[in-house]
Amino acid sequence: MTQLWPSPAKLNLFLYITGQRPDGYHELQTLFQFVSYGDSLGFTPRSDGQIVLTTPVAGVANEDNLVVRAARLLQRHTQSTLGADIALTKRLPMGGGLGGGSSNAATVLIALNTLWNCGLTDEQLAALGVTLGADVPVFVMGHAAFAEGIGEILHPVTPAEKWYLVAHPGIHIPTPAIFGDPELIRNTPKRPINVLLSTAWTNDCQPIARKRFCEVEQLVSWLLEYAPSRMTGTGACVFAEFNSEHEAREVLRQIPARVSGFVAKGVNVSPLHSYRAEILRAAGKA
Repeated sequence: MTQLWPSPAKLNLFLYITGQRPDGYHELQTLFQFVSYGDSLGFTPRSDGQIVLTTPVAGVANEDNLVVRAARLLQRHTQSTLGADIALTKRLPMGGGLGGGSSNAATVLIALNTLWNCGLTDEQLAALGVTLGADVPVFVMGHAAFAEGIGEILHPVTPAEKWYLVAHPGIHIPTPAIFGDPELIRNTPKRPINVLLSTAWTNDCQPIARKRFCEVEQLVSWLLEYAPSRMTGTGACVFAEFNSEHEAREVLRQIPARVSGFVAKGVNVSPLHSYRAEILRAAGKA
């Protein structure tokens, strides 16, 4: 029997770069919130230990795909003899700053830990997940969070759950193009979360993306006419925040040609964790 699990997008409601480590990684302060939209993954357990991605992603070898890597990582760590057929339905753009690949990996860890009865805690899964990517732990832990370090030091928070119009300008921005730019801000002062939550939010990566990619510049300028707007992550997606779904959908109807978008609710508890709770309740394990 196949189970269809959600793999939600995230937004960086703010993103500040406070330094750079000797190993090249950037120190961050950022606020993650999930949205009620994303990819989905279907899991059909196997007894032969095989991990089969039934929906290959163009340009990505299956063994390099985070979906397969996450499944094999959990398999090795728990010495499980079980396997799975995994089908990925992709809705989130690659290189959009929405965390699609990291979310996919987290959904694999959470779902297979449940389906294989591995018994690992979310904290243990997050420790595994960080070896796949710095954003994986926040998806595994499943709660909106203030993040520090390279994004792996998480503090649960409860920002307002607004409605968002998330727009994609139709381009892919490689993360190194932003973090490697010599003009990138790398010395924003560290501030406590209570100060950050009470000030206007910005993204230190946005000036570089607007300078280097005219599509981002045009999209940010257009959205700012309607609502507070900024880029998520290193781009290329830009989001505008609204107090109602109706307001967001009114602007979506006017979206420029060559730009795609969706409207979603910001949620502080991940849809992935809400779904797992339903599965466990149905099985009498909650």
